[in-house]
Amino acid sequence: MADINSNAKNGASGGGETASGAPPTGDGSAVKDPIWDIIELLFFAYRDFVGDPDEVLSKLAFGRAHHRVVHFVKRNPGMKVADLLDILNITKQSLGRVLKQLVDQGYIVQKEGAQDRRQRLLYVTPKGEALSLQLAQLQTERIKRAFGELGPGAHEAARRFLTAMIDGDNREGVLRQIARADRAQSRS
Repeated sequence: MADINSNAKNGASGGGETASGAPPTGDGSAVKDPIWDIIELLFFAYRDFVGDPDEVLSKLAFGRAHHRVVHFVKRNPGMKVADLLDILNITKQSLGRVLKQLVDQGYIVQKEGAQDRRQRLLYVTPKGEALSLQLAQLQTERIKRAFGELGPGAHEAARRFLTAMIDGDNREGVLRQIARADRAQSRS
């Protein structure tokens, strides 16, 4: 399952340039000097953030796609397959392979919808919940170490930065989805 499932953002098909010859930014201005340090720090931080769970997943013959599915199903019990496809921004075929493995190995169960039997609602099993929590704990430990180095206000600053990194037309939806998942977790 690829991390990216779309062409260039904002309708561009790639190769677009401003009058100065520099690639355009989201606001139409030209990028004069790339912010290399932040770009590279994001690459390295992501590598290490997913690297801890990767070790656990590899022992199960799973990959990052499995991690994402278990994560979002655990956080959103009873979610529809269509909603998971939207969150992950992947094709049905890509999800199908991963979901089949997770169901066959007892990490996820699919149930028919109560009103619409064609709907497939997803739930983690106790085995899936344990895996999700194990992976989340590894990532939480890394995040808490970083927050500890940064001091007071680190959590909120990180949250604001990461929210700002999400495309503007998706931010509110992502924040609503996180709030819904937080509410669902507090009830369980």
